[in-house]
Amino acid sequence: MEAYHILIVEDDKDIREGIEIYLKSQGYVVYQAADGIEGLEQIEKQEIHLAIVDVMMPRMDGIKMMVAARERGYEFPVIMLSAKSEEVDKIMGLNMGADDYVTKPFTTMELLARVNSHLRRYGKFLEMVDGKKTDDKVYVIGGLELNERTVEVTVDGSPVKLTPLEFKILLLLMKNPGQVFSAEEIYERVWNEQAVNTDTIMVHIRKIREKIEINPREPKYLKVVWGIGYKIEKQ
Repeated sequence: MEAYHILIVEDDKDIREGIEIYLKSQGYVVYQAADGIEGLEQIEKQEIHLAIVDVMMPRMDGIKMMVAARERGYEFPVIMLSAKSEEVDKIMGLNMGADDYVTKPFTTMELLARVNSHLRRYGKFLEMVDGKKTDDKVYVIGGLELNERTVEVTVDGSPVKLTPLEFKILLLLMKNPGQVFSAEEIYERVWNEQAVNTDTIMVHIRKIREKIEINPREPKYLKVVWGIGYKIEKQ
């Protein structure tokens, strides 16, 4: 596929142009808009694969713009930007159809990781829509991606180094999102022998969490179901 097209909708010209410079350096084609009305005009004129949209803007704010775009049938991912960190804004944006949320101030690396992650998933969606065969050995849960063929794991586009056993445990869980596995089941499936001592499973789970979770104490992906076992949460 040719370079992805990204739309930046932001009333602050300095922020808008700063993001554009960085995205262009990564090979993306970038379009700009200063408010929601201009953003919708760009969407109608250009093929857009992802939009970075500020919440608070004059004339038409980001949430109204995003709702209008969704009503017109546009499915591309939307990352919302906001100077506010209140949970109510975040929930409103995500419930209205946003795919992600970044609070100002943010680092360019953080934003780029989110952009890369969402474009990877959107690319797979476009392939399915076009009827092309996708790789059935790649498992994606939110920003977590595991490639069984290349034995690679990434979180929001950043590579994660796992030991062979950690990889096998994560593969088992990602192949079956939402399914709870007891420590005994994990041991027997990964080691291919009867479970005798499952303490090692707890150690491996803890290490995997430390590598794939932003905050291991409040895990987004690898969850404990107390008294039963472990699962990868469906996103």
